[in-house]
Amino acid sequence: MPSKLSSSPTSNSLPPLVSKDRELSWQIASNLFVSLKYAWAGITYGFQTQRNFRIHLAVCALAISLSVFLRLEAVEIAIIAVTSGLVLTLELMNTAIESIVDLTVKQSYHELAKIAKDCAAGAVLVSALVAVLVATTLLFPPLATLILSNF
Repeated sequence: MPSKLSSSPTSNSLPPLVSKDRELSWQIASNLFVSLKYAWAGITYGFQTQRNFRIHLAVCALAISLSVFLRLEAVEIAIIAVTSGLVLTLELMNTAIESIVDLTVKQSYHELAKIAKDCAAGAVLVSALVAVLVATTLLFPPLATLILSNF
């Protein structure tokens, strides 16, 4: 029986110990519902273990709730939801990158690992700052009007 693992360390297409025919990767998610289960497991992991994910989720819920309360236009609510969703998505990607880097370097320090982790965290920061800018731009005028009309 032929080996399913690449034994050639000089192979340009696959690193050692990676299945050439990816047989196992296709068996992991046999249908859409199994794929959704795994995706939900990732979101659940992010929520349970990542403080920043929970903070971003709370701010996202607050921004969308405030948007609905202030009766923003549907497109404005959608813009806030999309930018908030981007922050949550990048936070999960940051967690994935950090996990892969930690798996790779174990307990040792490597400058490239630091760069990967810092850049992933930087991507989350940039998206969060943009989301704050978008939310402020869309929420501040009607919120100021509401507050000033009550005085």
